[in-house]
Amino acid sequence: MKRTASFFAFFLGTLTFIQAQSRVLDVKSFDAKMASVKDKTILDVRTPDEYSQGHLTSAVMVDYNKPDFKQQLTKLDKAKPVFVYCAAGVRSAGASKALIELGFTQVYDLQGGINAWKKAQMPIVK
Repeated sequence: MKRTASFFAFFLGTLTFIQAQSRVLDVKSFDAKMASVKDKTILDVRTPDEYSQGHLTSAVMVDYNKPDFKQQLTKLDKAKPVFVYCAAGVRSAGASKALIELGFTQVYDLQGGINAWKKAQMPIVK
């Protein structure tokens, strides 16, 4: 009986861990996933200067380099999937980790960042 209870506890812990991981998606998969989700947050974690050079449609900007970065993330809706990107994927990886730590469960990270997005000739807005 103890074995069954231990296994069940392990299984639930593993399931929770798996659910709370960000997924790194290539441009095509990231775009397809965004299109399939109606209510979402698109999060640009670059600087204001970078953001002004072009960003994904409907993206909100929270500068990863600011001291209050994590505090700003708490203003986002945890119930919505978050699609996060930066320039090349480094800051968005850190942002994804921070989102998971804050309790977000649906986090998608754009592999290669907006640089990969532009290279694939995907649309951006200014």
